[in-house]
Amino acid sequence: MQVHQILQSKLVPGVATVMPDTTVAQAAAELAARRIGALVVSGETCAVEGIMTREVQTCALTDSAHEVLSRMTERRFRHMPVIDKGRLVAPVSIGDVVKARLSELSMENDALEGMIMGF
Repeated sequence: MQVHQILQSKLVPGVATVMPDTTVAQAAAELAARRIGALVVSGETCAVEGIMTREVQTCALTDSAHEVLSRMTERRFRHMPVIDKGRLVAPVSIGDVVKARLSELSMENDALEGMIMGF
């Protein structure tokens, strides 16, 4: 499964952003209101600067769920921006990627069981 397939299954499409002068309290309220786990900060200086990730790792629409999950786990990221042709498409969460991987593994398991049982 590729990242673009994961994004198609998300209930809330697009990118949630906050301005650089957003306070942590305002950002937290926005996260709760949208029922999401990450916001993209747009700008140079900001109130959330002290808690945001500075060296952002990204993925592409064609990256596999396995590749993205490995990078997220290795770097301990819960969210990763998806970039296509130099533009931000949407963030993908580790929950989205784990769900996709579980689906893939379940299908692989069913196929292998079918081969063993002769279906």
